[in-house]
Amino acid sequence: MRDHPNAIMMFAAGFGARMKHLTKDQPKPMISVAAKPLVDYALELAREANCDPIVANLHYKPDVLAQHLKDRGVVTVLEHPRLLETGGGLRNALPLLGDGPVFTINTDAVWAGPNPLTQLAAAWRPDKMDALLMCIPTARAIGHESKGDFSLAQDGRLNRGPGVIYSGVQIIKTDRLALIKEAFFSLNLLWENMLKDGRLYGVSYCGKWCDVGHPSSIPLAEAIDKERELLEPI
Repeated sequence: MRDHPNAIMMFAAGFGARMKHLTKDQPKPMISVAAKPLVDYALELAREANCDPIVANLHYKPDVLAQHLKDRGVVTVLEHPRLLETGGGLRNALPLLGDGPVFTINTDAVWAGPNPLTQLAAAWRPDKMDALLMCIPTARAIGHESKGDFSLAQDGRLNRGPGVIYSGVQIIKTDRLALIKEAFFSLNLLWENMLKDGRLYGVSYCGKWCDVGHPSSIPLAEAIDKERELLEPI
């Protein structure tokens, strides 16, 4: 079994209810941000980090997204008839992802700064970590109002409480998934077990992150995208 991640799970199955009219006829990952589908921002990060395979779960209005991702070499798995949530969805995709730790990434954010996947890979220590979460200081979180999901200790360990926001990007070992009896469950259930064992860690992101969770976040994300382009070497 490998100790370092190559495979990545892209979570793309949600309903996107907060996006209102924008998801009436399409899934949230296909919403246009700066003239390209939102999902392509996550896909670009995965390719830059040389992830292989790239797997995405689908559920809500999947056809257009399935074709879009197929054309880009992404393997998709349809959750039907019910959405399995993040934990159940990850477990369902394990035959495609393989053994060992994997990256996971949400498909509803735009980043400006270092690739969060490569930053996580550089900090990953499988001997002491069961998951390593990319966390956003509240001052660098755009389009997301929260006091934080976790507190981040100096040694990198996470605890519940205000402080930093989980960005939707992580490295996680998948062996604990087999111990969960529920069919539909959030990754929070897995994290709680890791917290009890002191094996849930985090890294603070040094760039900017925009959570595209509401129509009003789209112009904010487009501004972040312009900033990202300026940061990239010519």
